[in-house]
Amino acid sequence: ATAFGPTVTTFVRPGPVPNPPDFVLWSFFNTLFCNVFCLGFLALVFSVKARDKKITQDPEGATSFGRTAKHLNIAAFCLGLVVIIIFIVVLATSFSSLQMHR
Repeated sequence: ATAFGPTVTTFVRPGPVPNPPDFVLWSFFNTLFCNVFCLGFLALVFSVKARDKKITQDPEGATSFGRTAKHLNIAAFCLGLVVIIIFIVVLATSFSSLQMHR
């Protein structure tokens, strides 16, 4: 004789997939305002690739592309800031020398 009992089913909820940052807004800002040597544009390209990898559930690829976008954003922002400061200094000194010659 075989006894039939209730069937027990267990459901294991999968852990959350990590959501690495993609830095798209920062890259867009750098593309518009700090695009020295096209580093802002390159950062935007890597940010979009990171976002695509997040959508396809590839957190390792998204982290790699996001890290590259972050480093490019830092470089673009720093170089853009240096260029802006140099431009202001040159503009101020040329304006000052024009005032002296009058």
